[in-house]
Amino acid sequence: MRCLRQLCSCSSSTASVTSTSSLTPFNNIIRASLEKGSPRKALLDYQTIFSSISVLPDFQTISYALEACKILSDDRTVVQFHTRMLKSGFDSHPSLLTSLISIYVSHKQLVDYACRLLDEIPKWGFNLYSVNLVIAGYSRAGKFASANRLFLESPYRDVVSWNTMITGCVRHGSLKEAVTLFRRMLSSGIEPDGFTFASVLTACGRIGAISNGKWVHSLMTEKQIELNYILNAALIDMYSRCGRIETAKEVFESVKRDHISVWNSMITGLAMNGLAWEVIEIFTRLEREDIKADSITFVGILSACSHCGLVEQGRRFFNSMRSNYSIEPEIEHYGAMVDLLGRAGFLEEAREMIQTLPMKPDAVVWRALLSASRIHGNPEIGELAAGKMSSDLGSGDYVLLSNIYSLAKRWDWNSKEGMRKNGIRKNQGLSWIEVKGVIHQFKAGDRSVPDSDMIYKVLERVNARIKVDGYVPAIELVLMDVSEEEKEGNLNCHSEKLATAYGILKTSRELKLGSQKTLGLAVTVIVG
Repeated sequence: MRCLRQLCSCSSSTASVTSTSSLTPFNNIIRASLEKGSPRKALLDYQTIFSSISVLPDFQTISYALEACKILSDDRTVVQFHTRMLKSGFDSHPSLLTSLISIYVSHKQLVDYACRLLDEIPKWGFNLYSVNLVIAGYSRAGKFASANRLFLESPYRDVVSWNTMITGCVRHGSLKEAVTLFRRMLSSGIEPDGFTFASVLTACGRIGAISNGKWVHSLMTEKQIELNYILNAALIDMYSRCGRIETAKEVFESVKRDHISVWNSMITGLAMNGLAWEVIEIFTRLEREDIKADSITFVGILSACSHCGLVEQGRRFFNSMRSNYSIEPEIEHYGAMVDLLGRAGFLEEAREMIQTLPMKPDAVVWRALLSASRIHGNPEIGELAAGKMSSDLGSGDYVLLSNIYSLAKRWDWNSKEGMRKNGIRKNQGLSWIEVKGVIHQFKAGDRSVPDSDMIYKVLERVNARIKVDGYVPAIELVLMDVSEEEKEGNLNCHSEKLATAYGILKTSRELKLGSQKTLGLAVTVIVG
């Protein structure tokens, strides 16, 4: 550092430091700090040098400093250096701004800065990499409409451009659009890669689009896409979510199983299909094949135990995490245990577990207790859980509270008023159904779709038939002090029911149709 100050002093006392070539020794000093793994020292060198000489940094200097910022991953440092860039006149250099955007979009807290910067930059002053980076920046910031607009306007699109958009669709829940984009990508002549297929398989799985999912799988085979653990896990997940658990098992048995992600996908798939004992069998095989379980493995196992009421098995697996596998339970594992105990009716034990957590319980943990209090009709514990969530209460939580108070005949509690006061809007339930390879989307109470009159007539016939078979609608969960006939009418407009009725209308099949939904809150539903 003393040599650096002497060099700066010598340079500032002469008129020799007037060109960028004179900055070479200073740039070498900053680069040396970077190469030694000292990014903070590199930035300190930068500050020492340019506070001592009268020459502005050059392109190379800024590049080294940006690299140091990227390594440090410190929000404040990035913002401060951006200010220095502006003062140095590098606020419009495409390559440097691309690097800065790259740093911004990698910081969750600074994504808004990136998007503001993107708005100020001429779009086509960048290369294709930069355009893709801008699209990703908008997508990460939740500005998916802006990302889509930029994507459509861009004269440059490669496989990364399409992957960024398809992944963005999946991330933001625009699942039908993700599949549509994939088809457009194929039509444009761009060849998909493994990342593309992984994203599209995820979209197909989440909306239960089994025909599309099978088509994507066959396309992978046709294009001789090399399977890796990511794609293997995605295939198992897709078939499991679409209710084709036997096919998922066939895929599992036919692929390489040398990565824990493949095992986790199978465990999760079996869990979501209610096959807890098979989950335990798979876990036994995992140990036998000397695959090391991770924290995600135990989330899947505990979830399976929860949904199937295997309380003692769940306790045993949870207790073995630390002692047998050296895995420290995280908030997700405690949440799964609270859900397990709560569903089984051990509400007090679940509450005690929350009170003794080694970390602050989050909204997911309290929501598990809230849901359990609805199952067992316990308004006191429900109110406790809701109170602890306070600002984290969402529309779904108000629905759970509504159900709890309905069961308790508490008509005085107004969920809509509570939501209005807290500025919360209820997310509208969406359901998808795939008929003859085409994905159709429905909203609750939707009458805007084609054939809506026929759909509701089919629904009336279905409701009449299942009543004959002994079905009783859960009208006690409708928080309205109105007649039972009106309550039942409100339950007949669920998006899941509309999707199923549409499937029956278009295929003339009995109730062997499945539908996928975004909200898992409806108790009275029809699924195949």
